Amino acid sequence: MTDRKDPEGQGTPSGEEFVIELLDRAVSGMGGQSRTGQHEMARQVARAIETGDHLLVQAGTGTGKSLAYLIPLIAHALESEKPTLVSTATLALQTQIVGRDLPRLLKNITPALERPVKVALVKGRSNYVCRHKLEGGFPSEEPSEGQLFSLGEDTSVPHFAAAMGGPSSQLGKEVVRLREWAEETATGDRDELMPGVTDRAWRQVSVTSMECLGAQKCPLAAECFSELARQNAADADVVVTNHAMLAVSAFEGLAVLPEYDVVVVDEAHELQDRVTGAVSGQLSVAMVHAAASGARKHTGITVDALNNAASNLELAIAGVPSGLLPNGLNSEQLDCVDQLRDACRAALSDSKGDSSTSAVDGGRQLARSRLMVILELCERLLAARENREVVWFSRNSTFDPAQGYSRPDEDAPALINVAPLSVAGRLREGLFAEHTVILTSATLAIGSAFEPAAGGLGLVGPGAPSWTGVDVGSPFEYPKQGILYVAKHLPKPGRGMSPEALDELEKLIRASGGGALCLFSSRRAAEDAADALRARLDVSILCQGDSTMAALVRQFGDEPDTCLFGTMSLWQGVDVPGDSCRLVVIDRIPFPRPDDPLMTARSRAVAQSGGNGFMSVSATHAAIRLAQGAGRLIRTTTDKGVVAVLDSRLSTERYGGFLRAALPPFWPTTDPAVAVAALERLSQASTEAAK
Repeated sequence: MTDRKDPEGQGTPSGEEFVIELLDRAVSGMGGQSRTGQHEMARQVARAIETGDHLLVQAGTGTGKSLAYLIPLIAHALESEKPTLVSTATLALQTQIVGRDLPRLLKNITPALERPVKVALVKGRSNYVCRHKLEGGFPSEEPSEGQLFSLGEDTSVPHFAAAMGGPSSQLGKEVVRLREWAEETATGDRDELMPGVTDRAWRQVSVTSMECLGAQKCPLAAECFSELARQNAADADVVVTNHAMLAVSAFEGLAVLPEYDVVVVDEAHELQDRVTGAVSGQLSVAMVHAAASGARKHTGITVDALNNAASNLELAIAGVPSGLLPNGLNSEQLDCVDQLRDACRAALSDSKGDSSTSAVDGGRQLARSRLMVILELCERLLAARENREVVWFSRNSTFDPAQGYSRPDEDAPALINVAPLSVAGRLREGLFAEHTVILTSATLAIGSAFEPAAGGLGLVGPGAPSWTGVDVGSPFEYPKQGILYVAKHLPKPGRGMSPEALDELEKLIRASGGGALCLFSSRRAAEDAADALRARLDVSILCQGDSTMAALVRQFGDEPDTCLFGTMSLWQGVDVPGDSCRLVVIDRIPFPRPDDPLMTARSRAVAQSGGNGFMSVSATHAAIRLAQGAGRLIRTTTDKGVVAVLDSRLSTERYGGFLRAALPPFWPTTDPAVAVAALERLSQASTEAAK
């Protein structure tokens, strides 16, 4: 290991000590103070990189985990021939790391490094403007056609000439603005466009990876924003990407990321679900007809076989109920899928075009990409049982007020879905076998056990690679800063929110004088509770859907006595420190919906192998999300408040202890008088602080 640059001209320590030195330098430069947990995490990450063993590290809110893993990554990257990788669950965190965390960090540590650090950001192709599409390289399509392809984005493109002639629609105006922006931007990255545009407008100027002509065929490849981003990544020291890209790389073996030797997976509790979502597929009869129409229009081939196969499939799945197919498609349905596969193969062969010409044909590429989507789905459905993939029927949903959430419209056409029963094996082969992986999150262990999370990712069982699980703790004194109140006296939750639970919620908010983040299991429950309590309470109540999520969270944070009601999107990522969030209410334990086909299939598989399907799948899912929700309360060392769970099962059922083990160690109580008294004191303190 080479000596690093030292401001005073002397060689600096190597390995873990150098990492800690950089960490202290960075934190001091940012006006902070290094914490024990942050030091421990940085040492553990450095050690994992050195030994090659995988690491699961739980770092509570406030630990400063981004610095604790970025510094060891940077130290390693400066000596490695390959870049290091950071993968996040969301594009938002990806942007935060590249736009805020890394620039602040590098500003403070670069003087101590032997050379400057190169950073690159890599997203999927559809996040970048396609110059060829802007120049008319792809044909106009009916909007409804492109939207049928669940594995790709809508590629419908209006005639730009008409839009430029004086757009009167909002869509036309957005497209014109996008064209103007494309001439100015250096990256073509959608996140840099301010203000943003609708998804529909963005689809007019972007392509998916399957629709892309590729660097060898595209006449504008040298100017392609996506290609430039990938070239930058190949030359970078640290590459920041997301779990979906990681999944494509691991499952498909596609070169969407540069070769790397070490990866940190942030928000690792999301990895299994994000990877599953990225490799799931959906087939419909309408998709086939749309693909046939596009193939006829843009390649001139005969598509009778495709349309006949679609009609036969429509008859075979007509009237089937929505839900899991434990044994996959029946023989008649499989025959129809087999017929469709053969028709797709023939259409792809017929639509190749004249190989003697090098002319670029965006329409042909678009049509063939849609046929490829269908062909791959057919292959998966036919081999689903052999490959242990889950198959189910679904339909577009309508809202069911009795249940409080959307339910399938059984009169709508059926959709055939396919997803892997488990992503563990493929992650083991495609991710863990070839790289050193550090997985981190504030909610990665249940109690002191990392095995539930590790098992879903392929790190448990015969042939699993070695790994270490470490909890570096939190700087917060949870027993002194927060109370966990479980409303044990309330009836077991049923459909909708019970009158008793609504009364309890009113009592809690009245005691706290507002400042409540209320998390609900369904959108309808949140809306009903907001409507009911607006009439009962003299505090402002915001509800998800009233405005954009960013605007609602900002207003909630700015107004200490305002309440915010919402669903799952508020359970994670909301960071509102201070008096504005002194009460977090959770209406019920966030178990998966009982009709979730994938969760049902996974539970059955665990039970068939002799395990407890409910605890391994549903309870583990609920525990992690419950911890995420409760984690909204304490965000700094000075925050205080109450987490109130209105689901008595957390206290009365045998699995309650398992779920509570995943939560921060708040001071627990089931006495409503204790919770109310604490909230009244917090309300009074907030009022006095505002004077």
